[in-house]
Amino acid sequence: MPPLYLCVFLLANALFAATGGLLIAVVLISKAAMKAPTIDNVAPNLLLAHAPLNSALFNAGLVFLTFIASLPGLTFTTQRTWLKVHSWMVLGCIIVTLVIGLEIWFSTLQTRANLAVMWDAEGPQMQQLLQARWQCCGYMKTPFHTDSTCPSPLAASAKPDCVGPFSNFANGFLDLVFTAMFGMVALDAILLLSGLVVIKKREEEERYRHIDEKCKYTRI
Repeated sequence: MPPLYLCVFLLANALFAATGGLLIAVVLISKAAMKAPTIDNVAPNLLLAHAPLNSALFNAGLVFLTFIASLPGLTFTTQRTWLKVHSWMVLGCIIVTLVIGLEIWFSTLQTRANLAVMWDAEGPQMQQLLQARWQCCGYMKTPFHTDSTCPSPLAASAKPDCVGPFSNFANGFLDLVFTAMFGMVALDAILLLSGLVVIKKREEEERYRHIDEKCKYTRI
């Protein structure tokens, strides 16, 4: 059975690769769902459309390249070069993921202002779906789009504006997203530390091997 430190590294490396697959799946599913907006998916899709999806896709590609870089280091158990390359690449993944998470977190500090820009940039179809989702009229009461939810100014005056429910949903949704990104950073850090332990152990094994060879030579 492999030593505990190597088992930890292998597990962390497998989970690390899984996060890359998860990122790709989220990006592709989100982009596919944006083509057919419905009442159920209009809000999350609108938020994801303004999220750094391309950066997340780049990060996923970097994750897979980093995982591939670890394979020679695991195959050749006496060398450390590939593991060092892998560790530097993991550090790069940490930086990229952290930047994406911080970018999303900073956007939550001005949620209502950002959503106002999103609302104004969308066409009547998206705005009507948002109004139907929360049974509200307009982002800040006026202007609103006339539809079955808000058929007239009188009906609209009896309903709340959409800024409250939309911003509450956005805060909860984006909190979940950047928390997941920071969780990935924590996993990357565990992988980095476990990789450094493997490098250190191999360095010690190589030193002991050289000592043994030297002792054999001295005896001869």
